[in-house]
Amino acid sequence: MGKRIEVSQVIVGVRGGGDIASGVAYRLHQCGFKIFVTEIAQPLTVRRTVSFSEAVYDGRTVVEGIEAVRVEDPDAAPGLWRERRLPVYVDPAFEIGGRLKPDVMVDAILAKKNTGSSLSMAPLCIALGPGFEAGKDAHYVIETNRGHFLGRVITAGGAQADTGVPGAVEGVTRDRVLRAPKDGIWKAESEIGRMVDSGERIGEVDGVPVPALVKGVLRGMIHDGIPVKDGMKIGDIDPRGHVEHCFTISEKALAVGGGVLEAILRVFAA
Repeated sequence: MGKRIEVSQVIVGVRGGGDIASGVAYRLHQCGFKIFVTEIAQPLTVRRTVSFSEAVYDGRTVVEGIEAVRVEDPDAAPGLWRERRLPVYVDPAFEIGGRLKPDVMVDAILAKKNTGSSLSMAPLCIALGPGFEAGKDAHYVIETNRGHFLGRVITAGGAQADTGVPGAVEGVTRDRVLRAPKDGIWKAESEIGRMVDSGERIGEVDGVPVPALVKGVLRGMIHDGIPVKDGMKIGDIDPRGHVEHCFTISEKALAVGGGVLEAILRVFAA
């Protein structure tokens, strides 16, 4: 590390294409980095309208004017970068890294544990949130917990532990999250961006209804027809009720993206 190079020549591989990962990819893309995203075959993204993971299902998606395209061939990446588009690969093990040789790997899976990232994946490895130790699992860790330290670059130790309680929005924590009532297949009966009332049915899992517990806008929801596990997060209601927030990257994602940008520039702009 410590080699100064032009931003436009820095390749960044982002593991994960959910809303926080996409905020990171968006911020780095806007700064001129070459970005590629890797995902699993059936992403469980809740905030799908602002996530590059949607390209896995639809072949392409656009987040705040930035287009991502699902591709299979590593050789497709340079052409997409020239067109200012992002390649998305179904590649849970990040094997594509061996072909594209990223200068930076960002573990943005947010699994709250290390699911296979290592310091050998790139000259600079950055991990988001709890479950990683700076200097062991990654060179830097970025704080993802809402609050005073959100987005800070951690050079020793790890991020704050997961509390299991969603961050408060308008004073609402657990009740704003929709969870599967049992194992089964999720069937959606509403759409992202729709205003819902408390008690309103949003969908079902094998005949068991999933109601909204608060009034607000349905900000996110996993794809219809996805197998789910009991207690799994399947949707998110924002009690603030701003429909436009469903289609724009959150302040949290951009703050985390700013932390990743700082970590990269500490190394490559030193």
